[in-house]
Amino acid sequence: MPELTARQREIVATARDLLAGEGAEGLTLGRIARTLGIRTPSLYKHFPSRRHLEAVLIAEGMEQLGAALRLAGGDLHALGAAYRRWALANPALYALMTDGPLPRDLLPDGLEDRAAQPLLDAVGGDQDLARAVWAHAHGMVVLELAGRFPPGADLEAAWRTAADAFGRARGIG
Repeated sequence: MPELTARQREIVATARDLLAGEGAEGLTLGRIARTLGIRTPSLYKHFPSRRHLEAVLIAEGMEQLGAALRLAGGDLHALGAAYRRWALANPALYALMTDGPLPRDLLPDGLEDRAAQPLLDAVGGDQDLARAVWAHAHGMVVLELAGRFPPGADLEAAWRTAADAFGRARGIG
């Protein structure tokens, strides 16, 4: 992914703000253009499509989430807490990153691997276990964001239980 121009950075910042404030419904090229005070076709001078703009947002999100996971260290409990905290703080961006196919062809080379590396390290390099842990974490976050857990459910205990179980699966803890 090439370095963004100043105008592209302005468009991305506007898109990021609209996504955070209005969710995916606010992330239309028309809405972005109106917010910037320009006509929609002008956006195509900077991004070939909405998909390209979304890929920049997804890449930013993956970088941020990966950084949060790296800071958490190699413990499954800490990684789960960092993942959950980041996703709950950025629900619309998280949804953009995880709903539907990932636009891998538009993301920087190696980004997906860099973002996943803290988890892969925590499970001793076992890609299958890393995918299982990620699927659990994603499912928990999606259900929490959707308000699907009953009132008073001890989600901290559920996260701890899962981290303990996954740790026992590989003899890590």
